[in-house]
Amino acid sequence: MPQQSEALPYAGLRLMHVHAHPDDESSKGAASTARYVAQGAQVHVATCTGGERGSILNPKMERPDILENITEVRRQEMERARDILGITQEWLGFVDSGWPEGDPKPPLPEGCFGLVPLEEAAAPLVKLIREVKPHVLTTYDERGGYPHPDHIMCHKVAVEAFEAAADPERYPELGEPWSVTKLYYHHSFNRQRMESLHAAMLEHGLESPWTERLAQWKPEPEWDARVTTKVECSAFFGVRDQALLAHATQIDPDGHWFAIPRELQAAVWPTEDYELVVNRAGAIGPESDLFEGLVPESTTEAADQAATADTTDLVEEDA
Repeated sequence: MPQQSEALPYAGLRLMHVHAHPDDESSKGAASTARYVAQGAQVHVATCTGGERGSILNPKMERPDILENITEVRRQEMERARDILGITQEWLGFVDSGWPEGDPKPPLPEGCFGLVPLEEAAAPLVKLIREVKPHVLTTYDERGGYPHPDHIMCHKVAVEAFEAAADPERYPELGEPWSVTKLYYHHSFNRQRMESLHAAMLEHGLESPWTERLAQWKPEPEWDARVTTKVECSAFFGVRDQALLAHATQIDPDGHWFAIPRELQAAVWPTEDYELVVNRAGAIGPESDLFEGLVPESTTEAADQAATADTTDLVEEDA
């Protein structure tokens, strides 16, 4: 077990996030990433594609110079977000599949990530896992978080590489086997969280960005029940927001990402949520820490206390 100190309780521990595009590392789990970095963990992001076919979602960035150089622009955005979060990051080198539109949807473009054979697509991640040697790995659920072909493929690749990296008979040319202890899926965009934030906005006389979405969102209690792990990270919501803003082509500062006051988010839902899928060190059950079971219980409790934000009470003037 790595040696921890009171100041850096996760020193020596390593966490790897596997994401589909640049910006995903900032929109999913970024606050818990920043918490673990601040508390001594090494966090590495594997980005499957360059986001080359991603739409420009910030109207202020719809300019010819951006459109003509979108690949380089998105790499520069990733570099800024990487520095803000304090992580290391590597591109796996696949080409964005794009978001297919139409009814019926058109076939995916030739050579894109979504069409790469799984064994081939998993190889660079297996190599990276064996080099970085993470104790914990996160990715998307089997739905991809949302049904983008790259997100679904990212899930398949991450699960495949999680298993293959530990097997000495698979990809023997890619380094010594490494068994990642825990595998998680992101679940921060869950209905319970959105309902709570929506209700809080209305209670304070504010317009909720989730009104239309919740009206169309079919409740799935069994899906929400899959959340096992709630990481307290509200003290790092500001770091998350700065990392999001670094992806200027994707994040509109006047859009829904920032419609809910940060203080309200911290008061209502101060965690980022995950599903523990595999735990090679023990049981699967309710947790408050991605590294639970890898550090002493006292370390987890102390780290949770240190991560709690000092939030001011919401006063009547907010309404």
